[in-house]
Amino acid sequence: MTFLPSRRIRAAAILGIVTFALAAWAGSTGTGTGTGTDTGTKTGLPSLENLSLSQLDDELQKCTIVSHLSRAKAAQHPADGSSPLTARVFTWLFPSSHPAVNALLATLYISGPPNFLLALCPTNIDPASLSVMVAFAVGGLLGDTLFHLLPEIFLGEDGDPDRVRLVLVEPNRNLLLGVAVLVGFLVFVGMDKGLRIVTGGAGHEHGHGHGAGGAEELRGEEGGKSSALEEKDEKHGTRSRKGKKDEGTIQKAGEEEEEAVVVVEKEVNPSVKLGGLLNMIADFTHNITDGLAMSASFYASPTIGATTTVAVFFHEIPHEVGDFALLVQSGFSKRQAMGAQFVTALGALLGTLIGIAVQELGGGGASTDGAEIGMRAGIWGTSLSWGDMLLPFTAGTFLYVGTVAVIPELLETGPNKTAELRKTLVQFAAILAGAGIMLYISWHD
Repeated sequence: MTFLPSRRIRAAAILGIVTFALAAWAGSTGTGTGTGTDTGTKTGLPSLENLSLSQLDDELQKCTIVSHLSRAKAAQHPADGSSPLTARVFTWLFPSSHPAVNALLATLYISGPPNFLLALCPTNIDPASLSVMVAFAVGGLLGDTLFHLLPEIFLGEDGDPDRVRLVLVEPNRNLLLGVAVLVGFLVFVGMDKGLRIVTGGAGHEHGHGHGAGGAEELRGEEGGKSSALEEKDEKHGTRSRKGKKDEGTIQKAGEEEEEAVVVVEKEVNPSVKLGGLLNMIADFTHNITDGLAMSASFYASPTIGATTTVAVFFHEIPHEVGDFALLVQSGFSKRQAMGAQFVTALGALLGTLIGIAVQELGGGGASTDGAEIGMRAGIWGTSLSWGDMLLPFTAGTFLYVGTVAVIPELLETGPNKTAELRKTLVQFAAILAGAGIMLYISWHD
């Protein structure tokens, strides 16, 4: 049986239409037109709406193209890039596999040694040395924020170098994380502003400015008192020459003046005492945020926790030294000032416990108990939990402390241009050194 060309074309067209209709019908029955749950039931796959981000990543690793990419990545990076020294140090400092235990250990590290170092500090601290320590702390805080916290917050840590990670773009999730960073920044703005209002505009500066400023004020007061003594001695000498008093009377009068001056030195202005007490309250609150940073960072990843511990540790040294100088200026003895600093250090422990509770009860995304939430079951229809908001909150507080609270002090200059230029170069070197340590740890992670 033969077909004309026109009939052949017509038959081919009909066959194509029938084939297309059958394919469309098979696709509609195979995938289903119901909800995501029905889709998962009919295809035998889990519902995407109920998968957490880590579970979705595990499913993606089963794809053929992802497997090929993982093998290509392993071939390009065959050697382990982590630094043996830093890896051994961090493993020794944080031996536990549970983030809560490591967070508590980190809190002990950032609170104990800086306070014990106060026993070696003199009561009259050199402002130049303190400014260098502050600059080093600025570099560490900004380096930790820019090299570790923000990449972890928005992209996630590449914890497994042997496989390819696919980052799920979730715009609303990133918006909420940015809001949490802003909230952390504004909370510290409010704290600083409130303290300035209470103290009449003096401010807190998180203990940094008081170390240098307090030492300079003490030196200024001592200089003023010595000048007053010289004027009084000169007056006594003039009177003795005019009245021809004997040397014994003059010496006795001088001793009485010195005793009077000693009494005045021991009496501290009530406003200065109030400033010292308010500084303790502010330090306690500030240490709570340090504890929150410890818990949030270790629940994110061990590397983030370790680098945050290093950054906060170097920040706490000038912080504690500056507050120690302020307390001494406020009338505290050296032992009393050290005791007060240990009391304020309890705020870090309290903050760590609060952060652990939020992470455990709030269902943090990095939790290892398998109780992760689905992609749309979190805050405002995202995959975020309240525990996930602690790390961006910490980043916001670090941005404030590393910029607004400290940079103005580094910008202060004196009349000696040569000395100020030399001090500026040293401060820049200290900032680069602090940031370089954070970069080194991140690069060799």
